[in-house]
Parts: sequence; structure tokens; C-alpha cells
Amino acid sequence: MATVGSFDQTEETMVRNEKETVNHDGSREHHGTGEPFLFTSESVGEGHPDKLCDQISDAVLDAHLRHDPYSKVACETVTKNGKILICGEITSSHTVDYKEVARKVLKHVGYDDVQTGIDYKTCDIEVAIDEQVTEIATGVHKNKNEEDIGAGDQGLMFGYATDETEELMPLTVMLAHKLNAKIAELRRDGTFWWAGPDTKTQVTCEYLFEHGAAVPQRVHTVVISTMHSDDVSLDVLRKEIMNRVVFEVIPKHYLDNETIYYINPCGTFIIGGPHADAGLTGRKIIVDTYGGWGAHGGGAFSGKDPTKVDRSAAYAARWVAKSLVAAGLCRRCLVQLSYAIGIAEPLSIAIFSYGTSDKSSSELLNIVKNNFDLRPGKIIKDLKLMTPFYQNTSCYGHFGRNEFPWETPKTLIH
Repeated sequence: MATVGSFDQTEETMVRNEKETVNHDGSREHHGTGEPFLFTSESVGEGHPDKLCDQISDAVLDAHLRHDPYSKVACETVTKNGKILICGEITSSHTVDYKEVARKVLKHVGYDDVQTGIDYKTCDIEVAIDEQVTEIATGVHKNKNEEDIGAGDQGLMFGYATDETEELMPLTVMLAHKLNAKIAELRRDGTFWWAGPDTKTQVTCEYLFEHGAAVPQRVHTVVISTMHSDDVSLDVLRKEIMNRVVFEVIPKHYLDNETIYYINPCGTFIIGGPHADAGLTGRKIIVDTYGGWGAHGGGAFSGKDPTKVDRSAAYAARWVAKSLVAAGLCRRCLVQLSYAIGIAEPLSIAIFSYGTSDKSSSELLNIVKNNFDLRPGKIIKDLKLMTPFYQNTSCYGHFGRNEFPWETPKTLIH
């Protein structure tokens, strides 16, 4: 059993013994590292009640942006027991049928029968939408050039990147997302005819710190819970999940005879979705970001137009962090940005390289300032954030997926 690293230890005190590490290609090397520690990340599937709400809120945002890219949207969704409430503040020149948007999302996810938790055809949908208050509009964007609009709110945002995977993301959260995505794929193509839309996954990995860089050694524990019909036995379900999901998704060199697996550890999972649990937009912010690695400013993403820096600046912070790691300037990086409502320039920018860079924090900060304009208007322009692609972001994480513009590292001048 691996030793669990204490989080109050500094990384410097953990750099001691010679340990064996595993490269991406399965080869092994010895490095001077600290004691092994365990770290866990989780993910939820598209049918999880909170994720269902995220998707509806982002589908509402997309519906407005397709016709009015300057729409100001702050949309929240709540669901429970066959009911959906769509609420928030929206100012747009385009009228959207919110009920129809919600029903399309439910149908896409697979909620087409009350037995699955909610039925898109018969569910009760209520709408409580007001316009954005004029004081915010006046302070943030009215009578301002696009590049000089102010931040849509105060707050702090973080971006993170690490060289432990090809995506420059933590291995724990990437594996958790990929497990959920694989279950959904097999449910949609009929292979998992018994599967329901609601799923959760969790992956624990054993790590070593290599001079500040996080180096995964092995997968310690895999937890998967998937909703299912009562026509399949737990034994069959567990075997199919192991053979068609776990062993297909997780690279073999991370698994060994001591890896622990819990597949539907609570037993049957027939009642799920919004029938089993209430759902709410923005309640899976760690799933949406880095699985607990780095840091989080507390702001949710889904249902918010890009003038809300909770979303756009978090995307920009990831862009910055990934660009620094991709350029080889550091192996692991955390970026913090902060803003005041109505003010364009960020109040502060902080760069942390965890001791993995040959450059000082001030040198890295100067590189960032010379290569990135982090005003909200410029972020929106550079990352094309008026594009209606937000529903696609709302499942399997907002980061580590190459289809999004903030995942393309910028070529840095330094």
C-alpha cells in the first residue's frame, strides 16, 4: 500500500529517495524524488443531474449567441422529480424558446422515459428570466469599445498546466473524464444496452514529486458507478465495465496487480438522474477544471457569457499556463488572475512554477505580460468566445480538449 503524502509538507522536503518513475511510453527511469503520495480526482457523466443543468444553461447561452453574439447571459438551471426551472438574467435581441432548448438537451442525454429519472416529452419546465440590471450594463460594456469593456464581475480565476500527460493536464482528472466518456459512447452505440445516462467516476493515482513536477507512477484505485436497468446483473455489469471501459481507457503500464477497482460499489443503481438527486448549474466546478489540482477561484462557468470573467478569464489563465509549460519554461504552472467589476485590466497576475522553472516568478510574469493581453475584451476576441460552442464544454471538463481555442498554446516571445 502506498504512503499517503501529507499536504502540509513542502515539496522541497519531499525530494529525497531514489524512486522508479513511468514514462508515457511505459519505460521506467530512476529519479531523485520524494515519498510517494496519493491524489484523487472525480468526474461525472452527462446524465448526472448537475451536469444536466450545466448543459441546459450552456445550450441557452448558445441559442442566444447564434443570433446575437452580444447577448448578455447569466442562466441557472435546477432540476428535480420531473421538473426543471430555468432562471437568471438575460439581455438579448433574440427570443429563445427556453423550454424547447431544455427538451432537446434532455433528449440528447438520453432522458426519454420517467423510469430513467425524467422524460423530455412530459417534464414540467418553468422559466424565470429577467434582463440584466442596467447598472451592470452601464458599468461594464455600454458605450465602450469592444477591447475596453470591463470585467463583468469581480473575482479571482486560476489556470493550471502540468507536463504529466500529452494534454498537459493532471492524469487523475483526464482518466476520470475518459472513463465517463467511454461509458456514454458504449451506451449510445447500443453495446451497453442496459446503461442509463447517470454516471460517476473517480481515479486515484500514486505520484512522486520530481523537483516540483508531478510524476504519476501507477493507478491506485478506480471507482465507477453507472446507472443501469434492472435487466442486467451486477456481475455482468461489472465485467463489462472492467473489460470494455477500464482496460480500454487506462494505459496498461499504469495498472498492476495491486490496483483496486470498485464498480458500482453500493450495489444496484437503477434509480438515478433528477429522480434520485436534485441538480443545479455550477455545482461541479472541480470536475470542470483540474480535479482538485492547482487551485480554484470559486466561480462556475456554465450559463455565463464571456464578459463574465469567471469563465473567460479562467479560460485565459489556462491558455497562459499551458503556453508556459508547452514552451518548456516550466513543467508545472499555476496562474492566478483577479478583476474588479467594470475595470478592464486585471488587478493582479501571479505565476507559480513550483520550482520547475529556470526562470524566476518575476521573469515568467514579464513573459506573460509581453505575450498576453488579459483584458476581457481582448480575451473574448483572441479566443473567439462569442462562438456558440459552449454546450460542448459542459461535459468531460473545460480543459484538456483540443477542440477549444484556449487549448492551443501560444508561441511565446521571450
